[in-house]
Amino acid sequence: MRMRTLLTSLATVVAVTGGLALTAPVASGSTGAAHVVASPLADPSVAPGGNFELGVWQLQEPIGSPGSPTTISSSRLQGANGFQDAYFYTDTRDGAMTFWAPEKGVTTPNSNYARSELREMNRSGSAADWSLSGTHTMKATLRVVSVTSNVCVGQIHLGSGGTSTKPLLELYYRSSGDIVLGTENSPSGGQTLHTVGNVAVGKTWSYTIGVSGGNTINLTVNGSTTHYAIPSSFNAYKQYFKAGSYNQSSSDSTTKGARVAFYGLTVAHS
Repeated sequence: MRMRTLLTSLATVVAVTGGLALTAPVASGSTGAAHVVASPLADPSVAPGGNFELGVWQLQEPIGSPGSPTTISSSRLQGANGFQDAYFYTDTRDGAMTFWAPEKGVTTPNSNYARSELREMNRSGSAADWSLSGTHTMKATLRVVSVTSNVCVGQIHLGSGGTSTKPLLELYYRSSGDIVLGTENSPSGGQTLHTVGNVAVGKTWSYTIGVSGGNTINLTVNGSTTHYAIPSSFNAYKQYFKAGSYNQSSSDSTTKGARVAFYGLTVAHS
């Protein structure tokens, strides 16, 4: 198995090809106050690249010129002195890689919503673009620190193979605590929503999203797994993963938005 890893220095160590994947404790349930997850092995004084292996991601931020958000390459993200700013930074309390997307921000031409979000890349520097055949998985441990309404925290997005700019799926977290999977009906659009869990704002939780066999979406949220069929209309398209804070509301406010902290993120292909 060829595995790409995004590393965090947290309590439980799991060996994987190419490095270590470290995971934070997961708190499930719908009650409880917001809290900070301790990361005893993380260094909260360095940029995210000092605690996370960012060689297989690039970052898109909610700033830049209209229709053309700023993109930060993987080479700039890497290392203890790597890139960070107000939209992408290390939480100095616990070492979490944190994404901030305000309601007012620069968007892509095909979206009305701002994002601070990682896009999967190959280690060569080219854009990841993989076939639905085989098994492709992204695992994350995270918490939504704050959200106005709704935020997408993980995606499988369409790559080459056609003209569609839609995702195959989006995983949403709502201010009510509901976790909702949106599966696209076809490359032309239309999305079916599936409520798959509920976790209070500020609580830590985990997800695994992936595809297998060319025709099945697999989703696990806090240990509970569901499966969804992939329509054949997607067969011509290749795919890539995205993760971060893709805010799903907009206004003229630069103080309202979605802040998401990641404690673990691992991508694997076989």
